[in-house]
Formats: sequence, structure tokens, C-alpha cells
Amino acid sequence: MLVVQSDAHRSHQPREIISRGQAIPHWEVASRADALLSAVKTGGHDLRPPVAHGLGPIEAIHDTGYLEFLKTAWSRWQELPDPTPYVHPYAQPNRRMTGLPTGIQGQAGYYMATNSAPIAEGTWIASLASADIALTAASALLSGETAAYALCRPPGHHAFSDLAGGFCYLNNIAIAASHLTQRWPQLAILDIDVHHGNGTQSIFYERNDVLFVSLHGDPSDYFPFFAGYADETGSGLGANKNLNLPLPKGAGDAEFLVALEVALKKIRDHKPGALLVSLGFDGFEKDPIGCLKITNACFGEIARRVSALELPTLLVQEGGYDVPSLESNLSSFLDGFNN
Repeated sequence: MLVVQSDAHRSHQPREIISRGQAIPHWEVASRADALLSAVKTGGHDLRPPVAHGLGPIEAIHDTGYLEFLKTAWSRWQELPDPTPYVHPYAQPNRRMTGLPTGIQGQAGYYMATNSAPIAEGTWIASLASADIALTAASALLSGETAAYALCRPPGHHAFSDLAGGFCYLNNIAIAASHLTQRWPQLAILDIDVHHGNGTQSIFYERNDVLFVSLHGDPSDYFPFFAGYADETGSGLGANKNLNLPLPKGAGDAEFLVALEVALKKIRDHKPGALLVSLGFDGFEKDPIGCLKITNACFGEIARRVSALELPTLLVQEGGYDVPSLESNLSSFLDGFNN
């Protein structure tokens, strides 16, 4: 399989996030990409670097004010008295305040949905490279490849058009999907990360050209908490173009595969020209922040069933935080997809 990857992700290495009021070590670390890359090399896949696509495809998804914030936030933060190493919001507008401040402290709250997407010195560089990885892999499909894997870091599916959150800054899969609509007027996104892809859902919620289907842990007591419920089915032109399949904590292979069949039927009924997969491995049974019990073998079975759709398919890397298992889990998925 064609695989797109870059070492530019190493410029983004914040050491901590704020969780339940405490600074803890960041789960989204560079060694994740190293483990995934090892699987790609061991599997003998066709490894290529990304091609820069400029801001045009990114601006098709993301607010220009938000992009300017991401680009300048760290340097502006460092101009504050006694700045911290990373940009973290501490005052947010929530539901009843809508004003857009001009200062960096207020803008951090306005443009950052959570305390789990700190902005470090190289975050913008890494995020641009991650988007270009997804765009380059998408362009390969436009050129005739039947499948491609975008080894993205940082991930993207929690990024809204104008909000960072949940380790995510630019929504890689949404940017790639927008790029692919130049050839295929109907697309489908299947999100199998353990966390609901709230950013992706928001971006396409009122559109009828991109179906969004997500299998994830029940958000009633699990991140992202405020989206991912079964009654969220799209609105306006996007009515019935959004399907959430939340799973109870502890659900394993059997429950996941039953839900997957529902997801695949929805995708078939949509009749997309191509499929994009938000590929997360944090549903793995040993993942430190996961809530499901998916086994290594099941990732291969998921891939076989996805591949059976026989659609041009773009795999975009999202989560997965048990670093020792990532190589074998990706290998299981890619082997299953190719067989």
C-alpha cells in the first residue's frame, strides 16, 4: 500500500496536558509515529514523503482567523510576562459568551475547546505537515491508487473548523475529503477511533455529500462528552447523513463487529465514490486511555470488512496510545485490508 509520512511531526512535542485540573504527561507522543512507521517498513509498503499543497485546501475547511491563531499563538504567548512553555486556555466562552478577543489569552480560550491540545513551538509546522500527508495520500487516490495510508501526527478528528481540542489542530480527514470531492461528489467517512470524531461530525453535519459514520465509546461518561450520541443524525441538507454507534464501556470484538456491519450498510446505501477511514487504535484492549476491548486480531477483521466494500480508500491515522502495541495493530489492519 502507498504510505505517506514525514518526520516533521517531531517539531510538535508538548510534554504535558491538563487533565482533571492536573498536569500529566502527554499521551500523544512522537514514539507513536515511530511505532507506526516501523510497521510500514516491516510490511514493505511504498513509503513516500508529503507534497506541500499550500493553505488553499486547508482554508476550504478551517476558519482563517483560527488558522492565523494556530500560526502565531505560541510566539504571542511567549510575549506574556512569565509565559508557560505551552499555550493552554484558562478562560473559555462556553455557551453564553460569543465575543472574540484580540489578546492571546482570550483567543486561546476562544479557539481551544479543551486543555488537551497544548500549542508548542513547532505545533503549527507539524500540523501543516500532517494535513499535507493526508492531502498527498488523497491525491494518490485521485491519480488512480486504490488505497493509501496517511500516517498523520498530530491527529485531526477532534479539530472543528475553528477549534483545537483532544490532541488535534487541523482536521486532516476533513481536509482530505474536501480535496477528494473534486472527483467524487459523494464520499463516506468511517471513524473507528475509540473517541467520537466530534470535529469531523461538526464540519459535515449540514452537508449531504459526505456521510459521517462513527463507532466509539459511549460519550455519556467518556471524551468528548458533548457529541457522539445516537440521536445526532445530521441537519438541513445533511439530514440522515450522520450515524453514531456508541458502544458501552468494555465492549469487545463481537459488539464492535455487530456495530460495524450497521455502519457498512449505511455506507453502501450512501453509494460513495470513495471511502475515508479515521483509523484509531485506542479501542485496543490495552490502551491506557481507551474504554473498549478490541483485540489485535479484530483490527485485521475490521480491515477485511472495510476492504470488501471495494471502494478507493484513504486511511488517515488518528489515535492509539499503547505505543508497544501500535506496530502489531497497524500490521494486523494493513494485512487484513490487503487480503
